[in-house]
Amino acid sequence: IGLSFFDVDFKLTHNGKQVYHWRAVDKASEHPVRLQSVCGQAFVENAFIIERESTGLRLHGWVAQPTFSRSQADMQYFYVNGRAVRDKVVAHAVRQAFGDVLYHGRHPAFVLFLALDPTTVDVNVHPAKAEVRFRDSRLVHDFIYQTLHRAIAELRPGDGSTTAPSGFVDKLRAAAIHAEAGPISGPTGEYRASPQQSAIALELNDTAAAYQKLYGFERQNTVTDRGNVDIFASDASANEVPPLGFALAQLHGLFILAQNKEGLIIVDTHAAHERITYERMKTAYEQEGRLLQQPLLVPVTLHVSEREVQIVEEGKATFETMGFEVSPSGPESIIIRQIPAILQGADVASLLRDILSDFLAHGRSNRLETTINEMLASMACYGSVRANRKLVMAEMNALLREMETTERSGQCNHGRPTWVQLSIAQLDQLFLRGQ
Repeated sequence: IGLSFFDVDFKLTHNGKQVYHWRAVDKASEHPVRLQSVCGQAFVENAFIIERESTGLRLHGWVAQPTFSRSQADMQYFYVNGRAVRDKVVAHAVRQAFGDVLYHGRHPAFVLFLALDPTTVDVNVHPAKAEVRFRDSRLVHDFIYQTLHRAIAELRPGDGSTTAPSGFVDKLRAAAIHAEAGPISGPTGEYRASPQQSAIALELNDTAAAYQKLYGFERQNTVTDRGNVDIFASDASANEVPPLGFALAQLHGLFILAQNKEGLIIVDTHAAHERITYERMKTAYEQEGRLLQQPLLVPVTLHVSEREVQIVEEGKATFETMGFEVSPSGPESIIIRQIPAILQGADVASLLRDILSDFLAHGRSNRLETTINEMLASMACYGSVRANRKLVMAEMNALLREMETTERSGQCNHGRPTWVQLSIAQLDQLFLRGQ
């Protein structure tokens, strides 16, 4: 209730002791103060704002980035016309929106408010008023799904916080070798710094200019496409630093170390390239392969309910668009004659049963898209940069620029983060500077 009424002062006392006091905030710019009190500072730092209005529906609030996922669904607050509710339609829409970016078993965190005409929602379906029934549940489902799905896809480096979590520096320092362990020693003949070696002070702006000079950048001769990335893709001057900065080095063939204005960027090379490859493959498949069909040598017959037979009969055009040739073969049976070409060898019978189940429950299904995406994700994993592959500086910077323009580039296909930011303040803390 504290998130539903920001302009109300809330105070809870127990046995004479104040448990919490949430002061009223009148201005929208002060809402994060209440949000922090309820959900914590980490949520506020990792959340982005959602706001969309269409077809008589308005959705607004805060959604945490996929990398700020939870082991439980304990930070999911959804309000319908100011009333806190738990709704299966909403839960399904949110799961689908996050389905391509969350690690298995993880749950998104959000505080969302849905406003709609009160006459289109029934709030009396549960004794505790904790559930609602929408008159047009499919419209609400699709509106929430599309809003969240698009917002997540449009996230880019620099849009929100991907800073290493609080406590990270302490854990890193605890795992490090402290000075008390004694001096670092090594075999005779190891590298020794030359006394004549002089330090080179190179500012970040100088780095940008150096790269531009190094690669002979000429605007009129630059060709950029999805496969050939221009590392200086914007028309910005050399003094402007892109969100993921410029590469400094590669670590053990696994990570790219880059410098931006905030500090140090660490990129998981394989995970980042895997997401880029995956998004390319999805785009290519949607443009060229969605309608390709493969006839079955032996048609598959399924025994289903009368209602499912009716769904197949009424939605024949929909199934054809999905790549299936399926039709009724009896009062409680259907027959599959053609399937999407990419599903050759898959368990088509189970997939179609799941699709029909979704249609029964929600009036639509994303099972086919999910299954195809899982196959494309596996292909992308094998086609991406492998561990221990040495990259030259141009390749590292090309990957960084591609990440900045690729949808969902903050997470790999398995939901793990592809990059993290270590701020100057965190680096100072690591080395006890100023303490």
